[in-house]
Amino acid sequence: MIEKLKNITFRTRMILLSIAMVLVPIVLTGMSFVLIVAFIRRTEDFRIESVLEGHEIAQIFMIDMITCIVAILLISVIVMRRFIELWFMQPLSELIGAMGNIAEGNLDYQLENDYTAEMGELFKNYEQMRRRLKESTEESIENERKNRELISNISHDLKTPITSIRGYVEGIMDGVADTPEKMDKYIRTIYNKSNELSRLINELTLYSNIDQNRVPYNFRKVNVGEFFRDCIEEVGLELDFSEIRLDYICKVDPTTTIIADVEQFRRVISNIISNSIKYRKHLPDDKIEIRILDKGESVKIEIEDNGKGIGEKELPRIFERFYRTDASRSSSTGGSGIGLSIVKKVVEDHNGTVWASSKEGEGTCIHILMKKNKKQGKAETIQEDE
Repeated sequence: MIEKLKNITFRTRMILLSIAMVLVPIVLTGMSFVLIVAFIRRTEDFRIESVLEGHEIAQIFMIDMITCIVAILLISVIVMRRFIELWFMQPLSELIGAMGNIAEGNLDYQLENDYTAEMGELFKNYEQMRRRLKESTEESIENERKNRELISNISHDLKTPITSIRGYVEGIMDGVADTPEKMDKYIRTIYNKSNELSRLINELTLYSNIDQNRVPYNFRKVNVGEFFRDCIEEVGLELDFSEIRLDYICKVDPTTTIIADVEQFRRVISNIISNSIKYRKHLPDDKIEIRILDKGESVKIEIEDNGKGIGEKELPRIFERFYRTDASRSSSTGGSGIGLSIVKKVVEDHNGTVWASSKEGEGTCIHILMKKNKKQGKAETIQEDE
């Protein structure tokens, strides 16, 4: 019986409640009247008919009293039913309609919350649930799109050097490289393409490890000036070979330090420099300028080139994984398209921020902001496994 009562609709419950609100008082009133008469009859020789007989006013009074009781009960039921509809039925109907829209996949359906107290909280919770569900769905769709783009880009990046290696190997097998000079050229090309393929796979592996927090950072106190002097020595040879001028400006105190993983932060600088080399203009005045600036509690690193630059529409996306502009896609220099995404991930893992500014045809500047190490004294090694 209890289980059956649980399964009836809310409207049926309200109808049964309304009937009960009428019948229960009438039944109780009638039972009370019968009990009173029975009690009087037991105590003395009394009959209700004898009281009412010949007394028209008394009869009218009894009829009017019963009529008024019934009328009051009916009016009370109608008023209460109206209030219940306004307070419960209407908002529940709105919630049912909203849930139906969600079930059909319409996550843009909004409930106008004109209610307060508990019902207002219920509507507010629905809206929060709808917004989070919509954000989660949109994020899933975006991740799916990025995964498809990721697979497409990886396929393209791996296919290019493999196709080249296969072509040159077939050329050797078919006897196209019929002179020592051609044979040397073919072998060198195969070697370079193999290195490019290996570098691509290493970058993919590194990014995957960093993205999944599987790289154990070895954080320690690093002197900014000494670190960048070492970096300049390393990249200087490569830039000299590429005939690109390197300008270095350091405007921080010689004792300024930051907390960083030297190896991973060196990779950040290297990736940025490599991007500048790839997208240079190939003019005699090609240059890269590295500036280290003091920003109070932070150190700002600016690496600026005078290369091809990046379009305004493309600039916000250059730190996305595998995103490359049309120019870079067709560039003969190749590249995996994850260099700057690694930069962003490593910098953020160092509690820093990175962004870019650029003008197409004029050059690009990568900005990195790192907090200074406020503790002075002997260097301490801080290790974090992520």
